Amino acid sequence: MTSHPFEKSNYTLNWTRLDIEQRIGFPAGRFTTVNNIFSFIAGLLLTVLFYAAVIFGLRQFESAVFICDMFTERGIIPYPTMLFFFWALAILLIKAQKLGVQRAALRLKPVPVDPDFILNRETAREVLLKLRGEVDDTRHFILSNRVDRALSNMQNLGLVSDVSSILSTQAEFDEVQLSSSYSMVNGFLWAIPVFGFIGTVLGLSQSIGAFGSTLKAATEIAALKTSLQGVTAGLATAFETTLVALVGALIIQLILNYIQSKEAQFLDDCNDYCHANIVSKLKLAGN
Repeated sequence: MTSHPFEKSNYTLNWTRLDIEQRIGFPAGRFTTVNNIFSFIAGLLLTVLFYAAVIFGLRQFESAVFICDMFTERGIIPYPTMLFFFWALAILLIKAQKLGVQRAALRLKPVPVDPDFILNRETAREVLLKLRGEVDDTRHFILSNRVDRALSNMQNLGLVSDVSSILSTQAEFDEVQLSSSYSMVNGFLWAIPVFGFIGTVLGLSQSIGAFGSTLKAATEIAALKTSLQGVTAGLATAFETTLVALVGALIIQLILNYIQSKEAQFLDDCNDYCHANIVSKLKLAGN
């Protein structure tokens, strides 16, 4: 005995409960867009934890003192550099969690998988009822929102190509939405190296100033050694702040590329789902 194609599933996808920002009490961004205030707090917390680990943990090892100095003894520049680094990292980690929630919608089966099933105006109503019974709000899920919009408009459409056009247009909107959600991270990828270059300028300025003092003290060996320490400290600031910034930007760029590839794959999966389960099953009057 075969089950009814619209037999209600016990599985419910609750965006309000699954989205990390919603659970903590912050207004959640649309789809995988991240709330800036929440990500800043997370980034600030990660920065504080990082410096606590460096100062109270890593510095206890003599071989790691020079690494600690790169973050704590090179002026003020490393601090905003690391804050921007961890802020960007927090955004990407939150986006990864949100993408997992979005991908969960692909596991829902509002449209029967029976190859003989035909999607028309009558069965579309039942598909919508099933879909809306499986998620708390279809607007919060990329795939569910796309399917809901297409099927909700079937009463006013006369051709399969009309439904396909709606799905294609919504797919373009979704792609733009996800692309714009990286604006903050892209800004950080520009700002982090700039902080490094600012540190280079400040370090070289300090080194040149100390070198001038060295020339004045050239007749006194003790004074010469003291002045040379200022020169080397300035050079260390110049090069190490840039090193920290460039390594941080590289790490963020690699993670960004990974998350973007996952989102692109997800959008492709959504397109495949809509084609295989919506467009290919449609049968409207006049087609």
